[in-house]
Amino acid sequence: MTTLLPIFDSAIYALRIVLLVVGAVLLVIAILDWAVRTRRINPFSPVARFCRRVIDPILAPIEARVVRSGGIPSQAPWWGLASVVVTGVLLIVLLQWIRSAAVSITFAASEGGMRVAALVLESAFEVLKFALIVRVIVSWIGMRYSWWARMAYSLTDWIVKPIARVLPPMQPCPLVARGAHR
Repeated sequence: MTTLLPIFDSAIYALRIVLLVVGAVLLVIAILDWAVRTRRINPFSPVARFCRRVIDPILAPIEARVVRSGGIPSQAPWWGLASVVVTGVLLIVLLQWIRSAAVSITFAASEGGMRVAALVLESAFEVLKFALIVRVIVSWIGMRYSWWARMAYSLTDWIVKPIARVLPPMQPCPLVARGAHR
């Protein structure tokens, strides 16, 4: 295990560099595309022609998805940049979590059965905590019927439903309700 950790750390470091470069390139593309679409750059200039010939076909799938979601087509490069940043952060966090889990498993295995049982219990609570966070976020954004939201609900219903039966339903704040009618 100790020989694999430096390799794993090097892979995470290389991934960070790659994602930084990809993000920087997408930032330049987003700025160029925005400047061409808003006519900050002459639409007949070589830069604008390059953008229409090279960049627009690359952004076409992102633009189609943005338009289907009700967005503005000129925002496609920014959404592409945001998706690379969010995906990169999630990927790096996942890899770091896998690394720390491997170290914890190795340590627990060397300590004995009680430490392995404690690690399993700790991991179960971490999964439950994550599912509760997902459930709260899903309740805010209204994506309850996606597969990952259904999984979070099924993992946490046994905790949330008894509490919901005891607590009275939440009433909207009168100040918020009054402001909504104006």
